[in-house]
Amino acid sequence: MNIFILRHGIAVEPGTHGFENDADRPLIPKGERRLRSTAAAMKKLELSFDLILSSPFVRAKQTAEIVATELKLKKRIEFFEGLVPGGNPRALIHALNELKPAPENVLLVGHEPYLSRLISLLVSGHADAVIEMKKGGLCKLEVVELRLGQCARLAWLLTPSQMELMA
Repeated sequence: MNIFILRHGIAVEPGTHGFENDADRPLIPKGERRLRSTAAAMKKLELSFDLILSSPFVRAKQTAEIVATELKLKKRIEFFEGLVPGGNPRALIHALNELKPAPENVLLVGHEPYLSRLISLLVSGHADAVIEMKKGGLCKLEVVELRLGQCARLAWLLTPSQMELMA
Protein backbone atom coordinates (compact mmCIF):
# COMPACT_ATOMS: atom_id res chain seq x y z
CA MET A 1 0.00 0.00 0.00
CA ASN A 2 1.14 3.54 -0.74
CA ILE A 3 0.04 6.13 1.77
CA PHE A 4 0.18 9.72 0.58
CA ILE A 5 -0.08 12.35 3.28
CA LEU A 6 -1.17 15.90 2.46
CA ARG A 7 -1.28 18.73 4.97
CA HIS A 8 -4.17 21.13 4.47
CA GLY A 9 -3.51 24.37 2.63
CA ILE A 10 -3.02 27.86 4.07
CA ALA A 11 -6.04 28.73 6.19
CA VAL A 12 -7.46 31.63 8.20
CA GLU A 13 -5.23 32.24 11.24
CA PRO A 14 -6.29 30.72 14.56
CA GLY A 15 -8.34 33.12 16.70
CA THR A 16 -9.51 35.23 13.73
CA HIS A 17 -12.81 36.96 14.52
CA GLY A 18 -15.67 34.83 13.24
CA PHE A 19 -13.56 31.66 13.26
CA GLU A 20 -12.95 31.11 16.97
CA ASN A 21 -13.71 27.39 16.59
CA ASP A 22 -10.58 25.79 15.12
CA ALA A 23 -12.62 23.26 13.15
CA ASP A 24 -14.35 26.07 11.22
CA ARG A 25 -11.26 27.83 9.82
CA PRO A 26 -11.40 27.80 5.98
CA LEU A 27 -8.65 28.04 3.41
CA ILE A 28 -7.66 31.52 2.24
CA PRO A 29 -7.50 32.28 -1.52
CA LYS A 30 -3.69 31.83 -1.57
CA GLY A 31 -4.15 28.41 0.04
CA GLU A 32 -6.68 27.42 -2.62
CA ARG A 33 -4.38 28.59 -5.45
CA ARG A 34 -1.40 26.66 -4.05
CA LEU A 35 -3.51 23.52 -3.73
CA ARG A 36 -4.49 23.75 -7.38
CA SER A 37 -0.74 23.78 -8.17
CA THR A 38 -0.32 20.79 -5.87
CA ALA A 39 -3.09 18.96 -7.71
CA ALA A 40 -1.47 19.83 -11.07
CA ALA A 41 1.82 18.37 -9.78
CA MET A 42 -0.06 15.26 -8.66
CA LYS A 43 -1.40 14.92 -12.21
CA LYS A 44 2.13 15.21 -13.62
CA LEU A 45 3.25 12.52 -11.18
CA GLU A 46 0.31 10.45 -12.48
CA LEU A 47 -1.05 9.98 -8.97
CA SER A 48 -4.47 8.52 -8.40
CA PHE A 49 -6.08 7.35 -5.20
CA ASP A 50 -8.45 4.52 -4.37
CA LEU A 51 -9.54 6.55 -1.35
CA ILE A 52 -9.11 10.09 -0.07
CA LEU A 53 -9.54 10.10 3.69
CA SER A 54 -9.75 13.57 5.24
CA SER A 55 -10.16 15.28 8.56
CA PRO A 56 -13.66 16.76 8.72
CA PHE A 57 -12.26 20.18 9.75
CA VAL A 58 -13.21 22.78 7.11
CA ARG A 59 -9.68 23.55 5.86
CA ALA A 60 -8.80 19.86 5.44
CA LYS A 61 -12.17 19.09 3.85
CA GLN A 62 -11.66 21.95 1.35
CA THR A 63 -8.13 20.68 0.62
CA ALA A 64 -9.40 17.16 -0.07
CA GLU A 65 -12.22 18.48 -2.26
CA ILE A 66 -9.87 20.63 -4.37
CA VAL A 67 -7.54 17.69 -5.00
CA ALA A 68 -10.44 15.32 -5.67
CA THR A 69 -12.03 17.74 -8.13
CA GLU A 70 -8.78 18.36 -10.02
CA LEU A 71 -8.00 14.61 -10.19
CA LYS A 72 -11.63 13.68 -10.93
CA LEU A 73 -11.93 11.58 -7.78
CA LYS A 74 -14.86 13.33 -6.03
CA LYS A 75 -16.65 10.06 -5.24
CA ARG A 76 -13.64 8.70 -3.37
CA ILE A 77 -13.61 11.17 -0.46
CA GLU A 78 -14.50 10.09 3.05
CA PHE A 79 -14.17 12.04 6.28
CA PHE A 80 -12.62 10.52 9.38
CA GLU A 81 -12.47 11.94 12.92
CA GLY A 82 -9.15 10.11 13.45
CA LEU A 83 -7.41 12.69 11.22
CA VAL A 84 -8.28 15.75 13.32
CA PRO A 85 -5.48 17.48 15.24
CA GLY A 86 -4.58 15.17 18.10
CA GLY A 87 -6.06 12.18 16.26
CA ASN A 88 -5.37 8.60 17.23
CA PRO A 89 -2.89 6.75 14.97
CA ARG A 90 -4.11 3.38 16.27
CA ALA A 91 -7.69 4.16 15.17
CA LEU A 92 -6.48 5.38 11.78
CA ILE A 93 -4.35 2.28 11.17
CA HIS A 94 -7.22 0.03 12.25
CA ALA A 95 -9.63 1.82 9.89
CA LEU A 96 -7.21 1.53 6.96
CA ASN A 97 -6.61 -2.16 7.64
CA GLU A 98 -10.37 -2.80 7.73
CA LEU A 99 -10.92 -1.49 4.18
CA LYS A 100 -12.05 -4.19 1.78
CA PRO A 101 -10.74 -4.52 -0.82
CA ALA A 102 -7.46 -3.18 0.51
CA PRO A 103 -6.60 0.03 -1.34
CA GLU A 104 -3.33 0.34 -3.23
CA ASN A 105 -3.09 4.14 -2.96
CA VAL A 106 -4.63 6.19 -0.14
CA LEU A 107 -4.43 9.96 0.36
CA LEU A 108 -4.70 11.17 3.96
CA VAL A 109 -5.49 14.87 4.46
CA GLY A 110 -4.99 16.39 7.87
CA HIS A 111 -3.12 18.65 10.26
CA GLU A 112 0.16 19.25 12.01
CA PRO A 113 1.71 18.13 14.27
CA TYR A 114 -0.34 14.93 13.92
CA LEU A 115 0.79 14.17 10.35
CA SER A 116 4.53 14.52 10.98
CA ARG A 117 4.19 12.37 14.10
CA LEU A 118 2.30 9.76 12.09
CA ILE A 119 5.01 9.73 9.41
CA SER A 120 7.68 9.41 12.10
CA LEU A 121 5.82 6.56 13.81
CA LEU A 122 5.33 4.57 10.60
CA VAL A 123 8.90 5.11 9.36
CA SER A 124 10.93 4.90 12.58
CA GLY A 125 8.65 3.29 15.14
CA HIS A 126 8.71 6.48 17.27
CA ALA A 127 6.68 9.68 16.99
CA ASP A 128 9.56 12.03 17.79
CA ALA A 129 11.56 12.30 14.54
CA VAL A 130 11.71 15.88 13.30
CA ILE A 131 9.71 16.01 10.08
CA GLU A 132 8.36 19.28 8.74
CA MET A 133 5.13 19.13 6.77
CA LYS A 134 4.53 22.52 5.18
CA LYS A 135 0.95 23.63 4.59
CA GLY A 136 0.08 21.91 1.32
CA GLY A 137 3.11 19.58 1.59
CA LEU A 138 2.83 16.03 0.26
CA CYS A 139 4.55 12.85 1.45
CA LYS A 140 4.64 9.32 0.06
CA LEU A 141 5.09 6.31 2.30
CA GLU A 142 5.49 2.78 0.96
CA VAL A 143 4.01 0.17 3.30
CA VAL A 144 4.16 -3.62 3.08
CA GLU A 145 2.06 -4.38 6.17
CA LEU A 146 0.42 -1.44 7.93
CA ARG A 147 0.75 -1.60 11.71
CA LEU A 148 1.37 0.68 14.69
CA GLY A 149 5.13 1.17 14.62
CA GLN A 150 7.89 0.92 12.05
CA CYS A 151 6.32 -0.45 8.88
CA ALA A 152 6.91 2.13 6.11
CA ARG A 153 9.62 3.58 3.93
CA LEU A 154 9.66 7.31 3.27
CA ALA A 155 9.72 7.49 -0.53
CA TRP A 156 9.57 11.31 -0.73
CA LEU A 157 8.41 14.51 0.94
CA LEU A 158 7.63 17.51 -1.25
CA THR A 159 7.07 21.12 -0.27
CA PRO A 160 4.40 23.25 -1.95
CA SER A 161 7.17 25.27 -3.65
CA GLN A 162 8.64 22.12 -5.20
CA MET A 163 5.20 21.07 -6.44
CA GLU A 164 4.58 24.53 -7.94
CA LEU A 165 7.75 24.06 -10.02
CA MET A 166 6.33 20.78 -11.34
CA ALA A 167 2.89 22.16 -12.18
